Amino acid sequence: MGCLILDGNPPVEVQLRRSARARRLSLRISRLDGRATLTLPTHVPEREGMAFLRDREDWLRKHLADVTPEQVVSLGGTVPFRGEALALRPADIKGARLVDGALHVPTDPARTGKCVAAFMKVQARDALAAASDRYSQVLGRSYGRITLRDTRSRWGSCSSAGDLMYSWRLIMAPPKVLDYVAAHEVAHLQHMDHSARFWGVVEDLFPDHKSCRAWLRSHGNALHRVRFD
Repeated sequence: MGCLILDGNPPVEVQLRRSARARRLSLRISRLDGRATLTLPTHVPEREGMAFLRDREDWLRKHLADVTPEQVVSLGGTVPFRGEALALRPADIKGARLVDGALHVPTDPARTGKCVAAFMKVQARDALAAASDRYSQVLGRSYGRITLRDTRSRWGSCSSAGDLMYSWRLIMAPPKVLDYVAAHEVAHLQHMDHSARFWGVVEDLFPDHKSCRAWLRSHGNALHRVRFD
């Protein structure tokens, strides 16, 4: 995969992807990382790709401007936690610790992201396990194991064996949004589809599911753009 540079202020870097299956040129912007990708059929020369970009420059720049900027976790800044901005404070400690409404982290800036991410994962596991237990008891179904991942395409999943997977970034969302995702995945223990029967179970477990789904559509990308480098 190469790239093309669209001159201007500022210049725009567009990833170039060749595809034998593509029948036409297509331009996409990832809502997760803001990366622009131009897909070209294998027989189309790059000069046609550049002309295609120039024709769509206004569209491209407008949509790139709408992408939520990345938020790098750093000392003195904040990080989303349970729907609020949690301040990060340096302290003479080895790991992250929640103290008086702020997250105290080691004074070494190189360790900030790693320590904050570790704290988030522990908090996420505890919250998601508690929510999964609560909804599975209401449903009268047991689940297998819970795993946490940093997934980009989904917030959770339920396997045919009853194992639950969640994105640990849910701990950055408001608590009711995390609870909704847990209820959604637990509902799959009864219906492994998204049929009307499935949504009926979700409605019984979590009546306010529509507002939480709307929150994830509107704000979920911002959670993915928090960097813990």
